[in-house]
Amino acid sequence: MTDNFQFSPGTTPVLISVPHAGTAIPPAIAARMTDAALALPDTDWHVKKLYDFAHELGAGLITADHSRYVVDLNRDPSGRPLYPGADNSEFVPLTTFGEQPIYRTSQEPDAAEIAERRELYWRPYHDRLAAELARLKSAFGIAVLWDGHSILSHVPRFFDGRLPDLNLGSAKGASAAPELVARAVDVLGNADGFSSVLNGRFTGGYITRHYGQPHDGVHALQLEMAEAAYLDEADPSQYDPARAARLKAVLRQTIETVIAWAKTR
Repeated sequence: MTDNFQFSPGTTPVLISVPHAGTAIPPAIAARMTDAALALPDTDWHVKKLYDFAHELGAGLITADHSRYVVDLNRDPSGRPLYPGADNSEFVPLTTFGEQPIYRTSQEPDAAEIAERRELYWRPYHDRLAAELARLKSAFGIAVLWDGHSILSHVPRFFDGRLPDLNLGSAKGASAAPELVARAVDVLGNADGFSSVLNGRFTGGYITRHYGQPHDGVHALQLEMAEAAYLDEADPSQYDPARAARLKAVLRQTIETVIAWAKTR
């Protein structure tokens, strides 16, 4: 069994996770999917490229290879919704963010298949994530997890209007120390040309909430970015390094700030 993710350890207490930028779908699953789903519209396009400075700064980096349509690494495997009372996507999604079916008629995965996907795709990523955070805490006395995401700037299913460019989540203050949150907010809030918010529509998914245990020395933050901040949403699969450069510089400064904070603890 392959890991279905890429991992490179760092030399600082910081680990960056990118769980939704993968595009791989096993052929047996793809054969049952609709054309709309095979276009992978809900991919966190190019987020791995946006954080490719991680190694240079000494941050670890773990990125998923498979699409979130195979299994969503940022959802609770029990099926518990992230945002009770709101529209939530599933552990194994059945519809796109645009509410189009992912599977052809009568081709949806059953409970046994969902359980199999959890073991094949979800568990290896989380086992590595947990092991690396444990290693960092043992080595440095502290670990910081930064969970990187992006989404279309307009998704009526989940929010009204246009999403701010930079959406930082700390599980409403539960997943990271206030001082760390404040430093990240300061960088993002002063990023020229970008709008930002703390704990707005996106407060952090399963990864942030599950691993962020600041009382135990493990801090976690999620950054959800509007894709319009760095690409042409009409053709998101195309990466334009020049267009992305301004945002990438902001991300680099933010991670540098996070690393500097972690090193003082």
